[in-house]
Amino acid sequence: MLKKLLQIASPPIFFSVASKAYIGFGVLGLLLFILSIAYALISTPIDAQQGLVYKVIYVHVPSAWMSMFLYLIAAIYAIIFWIWRTDVSAVMMRSVLPTGAWMTILTLVTGSLWGKSTWGTYWVWDARLTTELLLLFIYLGLIAVANMIEDEEKTDKALSLMIVFGTFNIPLIYFSVIFWNTLHQGFSLGATSASVSPEIKIALFLCSASFWLICFSIVLLRAKGLLISRQSTANWPSKILGNN
Repeated sequence: MLKKLLQIASPPIFFSVASKAYIGFGVLGLLLFILSIAYALISTPIDAQQGLVYKVIYVHVPSAWMSMFLYLIAAIYAIIFWIWRTDVSAVMMRSVLPTGAWMTILTLVTGSLWGKSTWGTYWVWDARLTTELLLLFIYLGLIAVANMIEDEEKTDKALSLMIVFGTFNIPLIYFSVIFWNTLHQGFSLGATSASVSPEIKIALFLCSASFWLICFSIVLLRAKGLLISRQSTANWPSKILGNN
């Protein structure tokens, strides 16, 4: 297992794997997204109090989960980079950030639309909303740091440390509904959540899986481009691109 992970850390092998994986993830993710949204709109029950508007959760919840999960992925690659200084870990921690930022924006937009119908306003300084907004600012700040390319090595070092430091906000987002008295509903799923119909659970699972596949397709596509740029002086990019 460790040997295979070390092999994938090799830039040409990673590029080859990513070139195949991003297409498979993307196609499967788009098909699953279409099917899951259709299932969510047709087969899931209508909420007695909120009506059809509650079905925004099939975009809101997966995007919220991905906004946090992608940040944790970036943090893992930041730690790997700080220990081993590999180009693959550097490009992966950079590649995750824009997709994570877009997922955070989608979370805030869909949450505001949902909030307007349930709370009567697009925004309140609720703990869950505020910490999610803070996550967006963290993403944007890290993206700005990542674009400081005058000294790529120093930028990578600073970026990895900042990403790891920013992880403090992830448990604040997730547990904000427990730590503080918030307007935001509690956990959508899990032991502490309210009773949820099987159809809603299935729809959330399918939508979340489609978001996961699409996000990682985009991340791998971006990582490929960054890796080629970073390794432009090596021999393998010209050989691989020449064969294609």
